[in-house]
Amino acid sequence: MRLGAALRQLVARGVDHARAVAERAQQARRYPPRRVRFERFGAILQLTVPRALVFVDRAFARHVLAVDSGAESEAQSKAESKAESKINRPAAWAGPEIALGDAPLSAPLEAHLQLTNRCEAGCRGCYTGASPDGAPGEWGPAAWMRAIDELASAGVFHVALGGGESAVLPWLGELADHARRRGIIPNLTTSGLAGLGDLVAIADRFGQINVSLDGLGATYARVRGFDGFARADAAIRALRGKKREVGINVVVTRANFGELDGLFAYAAERRLSEVELLRFKPSGRGARAYGELCCSDAQHRAFLPAILAAAKRHAVRVKVDCSYTPMLAHHRPDRALLAELCVYGCTGGDFLVGAKPGGQLTACSFAAPPPPPEAGADRPRITDLRAYWDAPGAFGAFRTWRAAREPCASCAYHALCRGGCKVVSAHTTGDPSAPDPECPRVVDHGRHGGYGEYGGARSRKLPVL
Repeated sequence: MRLGAALRQLVARGVDHARAVAERAQQARRYPPRRVRFERFGAILQLTVPRALVFVDRAFARHVLAVDSGAESEAQSKAESKAESKINRPAAWAGPEIALGDAPLSAPLEAHLQLTNRCEAGCRGCYTGASPDGAPGEWGPAAWMRAIDELASAGVFHVALGGGESAVLPWLGELADHARRRGIIPNLTTSGLAGLGDLVAIADRFGQINVSLDGLGATYARVRGFDGFARADAAIRALRGKKREVGINVVVTRANFGELDGLFAYAAERRLSEVELLRFKPSGRGARAYGELCCSDAQHRAFLPAILAAAKRHAVRVKVDCSYTPMLAHHRPDRALLAELCVYGCTGGDFLVGAKPGGQLTACSFAAPPPPPEAGADRPRITDLRAYWDAPGAFGAFRTWRAAREPCASCAYHALCRGGCKVVSAHTTGDPSAPDPECPRVVDHGRHGGYGEYGGARSRKLPVL
């Protein structure tokens, strides 16, 4: 009986996946997304099936994209005009080839746009400190469309739209359409607590839609401070009835850690496409609730085995945010595998950026805006991205992770982890460049003054899901 139920679930997920692929391909034909961006190390390729951004070196890019690095043969030089040769020579390849991670990318892969700070839910751990009145000076649709134009010109692949509660914005669908027209895939996060009817009507304009669900039943109330599970569940069912690429975002806390397996089971039952797990950040109202809701050291050490077991048991795709990389490294997985899967720690100000409701540029959605570049100047806006990107000192500590202190400096995973979460470090130690105080290696270093097993211990193989 149990085997039959598992088989039916597997078949259903296979059908869902096939239909999601068809829907994605249809969207790609209507609004072709950006396919490639050249970088000094080679190129970034965007695949529709499977859905992925793939980093390749120059040799591979030259082969699959038919581009020339500038070292063309003598016969080719004679056959082509000088102008034709220049067209086929990416500007990013003008200098020597570097390795991925040696320098920031030429632009972020993704921008997290907080379209509004309006939200009536009042969650006690809200990282934006959202309120019914929103934030002063919030941008309207015209300004956000200019932001999308800037991101498209910079070569950004995705935008993650959110709030507050962006589902209440009457122009949300128009903005998603504008992003599609500019070759950017718009994804969305919603609480599901407001604006649901309007959101369902435009759901097919987005790539992935994730509903915030920080617990089942009473656990939701313990984490958020009010009982909203039934409304969030209704939103998930309504959105899943309209499109297949619907998942849940779970902010993992001390209160819901023990329920992770149940959340994966819920996702399987609702036939959701993914579970995305987010570490609790001390930002917004979350700074006040941090001591109560942040996970314990024991929970952080148990995180990877728990989610691998749940993902395998329930056959649900899992994603974890970049701040969890120290907790993954604790189990000493194969570093080469992590690199191949592009598992990195804090990539704020590099792989991703954020923007506040007034357009203020941030290294990530949890970080405060950087200071003005000079006295008397305004803080940079997302519409200034290209001008600010290569400015001296851009994004501060988010870009200086290579100058690491111990125990990060001697850690074999440092090039991937990048020192952990800068927001947690800033809140806990007052210094965003300090090693992540919740990293198990950092905890052990503080207790024993040693570096644990991370320096040169043999890597372990992760199970294949």
